[in-house]
Amino acid sequence: MSDPTAAPTSTTLWRHRDFMKLWIAQTISVFGTGFTQLALPLIAVTLLGATPAQMGFLGTAEFLPFLLFGLIAGVWVDRWPRRPVLIVGDVGRALALGTIPLAALAGALGMPQLYVVGFLVGVFTVFFDVAYQAYLPALVQRRQLVEGNSRLEASRSIAEVASPGIAGVIIQVFSAPVAIILDALSYLASALFIGRIRQQEGRPDPSGQRAMLSEVREGLGVVFGSRLLRSIAACTGTSNFFGNVMGALLILFAVRELGLTAARLGVIFTLSNVGALAGALVAGRLGKRLGVGSTIILAALGFGLGYVPLLFATPQTAVPLLIAGGLVAGFFNPIYNITQVSLRQAITPQRLQGRMNATMRFVVWGTIPLGSLTGGVLGELIGLLPAIAIGVAGRLLAVLWVLFSPVRSLRRMPEPAEV
Repeated sequence: MSDPTAAPTSTTLWRHRDFMKLWIAQTISVFGTGFTQLALPLIAVTLLGATPAQMGFLGTAEFLPFLLFGLIAGVWVDRWPRRPVLIVGDVGRALALGTIPLAALAGALGMPQLYVVGFLVGVFTVFFDVAYQAYLPALVQRRQLVEGNSRLEASRSIAEVASPGIAGVIIQVFSAPVAIILDALSYLASALFIGRIRQQEGRPDPSGQRAMLSEVREGLGVVFGSRLLRSIAACTGTSNFFGNVMGALLILFAVRELGLTAARLGVIFTLSNVGALAGALVAGRLGKRLGVGSTIILAALGFGLGYVPLLFATPQTAVPLLIAGGLVAGFFNPIYNITQVSLRQAITPQRLQGRMNATMRFVVWGTIPLGSLTGGVLGELIGLLPAIAIGVAGRLLAVLWVLFSPVRSLRRMPEPAEV
């Protein structure tokens, strides 16, 4: 594998040309993804009359690939050059999403197609995300990881600030399928920029490759054999499970119980994401001031608290309460992600980055379809608000995994383990 210390040296990553191409690609892609995140559930709720259970199934279909393919994706990503995997992931998602507006135009769109498209997009996302997080340490120097993750998270936050409001207007004025078209085009643009990266990764040594099961086991051992990685996986996985118990029902609750339109939802998400931008900008400084462990714990707790106002929202108070809660959750979410992802990358040897990331994705994103399915069932059985309350409570308790772990005592990034 390539040595990240051989990457171009600069006082700032803004002058690192290949990093900038990755940054631009990610910014465009995330901007478009914000359109689909609002448009897809709105298509299900407003155009197709989805039930709580169907919304749960939709969320399950989108993230089920992380359970089915997450572990083997890590093995393949460690065997292949990562840049081509990123390009194929972008192009594949563009093609899958492009079928939705075509079917809508033909009057043939239904929930089964949304399930299939969600599943296919999830498959390509599995490989893209595993390769993406394993690619950064090969592109920049180890000392630049926090800066690189901060830059990428900041661009994500900027895109998330702008895209929901624009998406809400586009959906309101034109239609949700039009917003899906724009997301598909953003994936194609991302693929073009990643294709222009010139830094060579180096090729894995084929002689070091073993049976897939052995390599999967090694990736599992890296995560579950480390108390640091194990506690982070448990915290994030728990938060994602209960977050999607709530998330599967959020748009349905907002539209049917709170009476919010697409345009209002777009404004709420846009203003809420201002907090995410602020969090991404201060994450590095906060980590240096408080220490790595304290920053992770504080962010995990703050992220959960941001969803409490949702429980008290009424049609009259929904907009200010959801914006206030979104600002808090949005602020702490990138701080948590930047710090814990940088920690994972810093302590894992380069040759195991793909399998470590795949195992983490398997655990922390594998809980998402289970949470969505649980949310859909609970929404049918006990009602939307009680099911959402269970999700909020579980998300608050997720911080206990890192609070009572060695993460609490970390001041700075440890050195990679010898594996």
